[in-house]
Amino acid sequence: MVIAAVAVVVTAGSANPSEHWASQHRYGVCASTAPTVVDLTPPPVHAPKAPPVVVPEATPVVVPTPRAVVVPKAPPVVGQTPSPASSSSPAPVKLGTAGTFAVLTKTGITDVSASAIRGDVGASPITGAAIGLTCSEVTGTIYTVSAAGPLPCRLTDAPRLTTAVHDEEAAYTDAAGRTNPGFVDLGAGQIGGLTLAPGLYKWTTGVSISNDVTLTGGPNDVWIFQVGGPLTQAVATKVTLSGGALAKNVFWQTAGAVDIGAAAHFEGTILSQTMIAMKTGASMNGRLLAQTAVTLQKNVVTNVR
Repeated sequence: MVIAAVAVVVTAGSANPSEHWASQHRYGVCASTAPTVVDLTPPPVHAPKAPPVVVPEATPVVVPTPRAVVVPKAPPVVGQTPSPASSSSPAPVKLGTAGTFAVLTKTGITDVSASAIRGDVGASPITGAAIGLTCSEVTGTIYTVSAAGPLPCRLTDAPRLTTAVHDEEAAYTDAAGRTNPGFVDLGAGQIGGLTLAPGLYKWTTGVSISNDVTLTGGPNDVWIFQVGGPLTQAVATKVTLSGGALAKNVFWQTAGAVDIGAAAHFEGTILSQTMIAMKTGASMNGRLLAQTAVTLQKNVVTNVR
C-alpha cells in the first residue's frame, strides 16, 4: 500500500513541481539524490602486441680476391727480319785451312798454365818462341814458322801457317762484308739476356754480354755477328746453344779487342782484327783466330768442326 502511494505522488509531481517536492519530503524521499548511472559501454579490447620480429642479419659472404698469377717472362726471342735480299739464315763463313786451329795468331800466345787446348795451335809470322803453351796443354799440333817453340811436339811448317793466316784474314773480310743484316745496333750493343735466332746481326759500336745469351736454331742454321768495336763478356756469364744449334756455325767478327770474363763460357768462332783475351777459368767451344795476340789463363778451348 505505501509503495503504490509513493508511485502516485511521483507521477502527480511531474505536473506540479512544488507539490512534488512536498510529497517527497512528506514520505521521506530525497529528490536530491541523483539516480546512479551505470555505464554499460564495454571496456576497450586491447589486442596484445605481437613481439617484434627480429630478422637475423645475413652473414656476409667474403669472396676471396684471387691471387695474381705471375707468369715468368721468357727471354725475348729476336728473330731475323725477312728482306728480299737475305734469308733467315746466312751462308756460313769459309775458314779454309784456318778451320783446324783452336788458336791462331800473328803475334803470339801467352798462357797462365794449365790450359787445355783441343785443336791445332799456331803463330805466324812471329816465331814459335812466342807460343807460350806447353805440349801437355795441347791436344793437336803446335805449328811454328821456325825451329823454335814448344818441344817435343812443335812442327815447323811455315807454308801451312802462311796459308792459314791468309785464310783467317779472308774469313774476317767475308764476315765483315756481309750485307742486309736483319738487325742493326740491336739493344745498343747490350745483348745480355736475349735469345737470338739465326741471322746476320750488325753493330756499329761494341757489344757487351752482361747476362746469359742463348742462340736457338737447328744444326744447319748460321749466326754472323758483325761488331764494329770491342766484344766484352762479363764474369761467369754464358753464351749457350739450344734447339740443335752448333758452335761451328756461329761467327763473331770483331773490329776491336775481345775480352771473355773469368769463369765465363763462350760459343762460336771469334774472328778478331786485334787481340783476344780469355780471363781465368773461361771456356769456349769454337776458335780463337786473332790478327794480333791471344792471352790465356787456365782456359779450356775446344775446336768444333
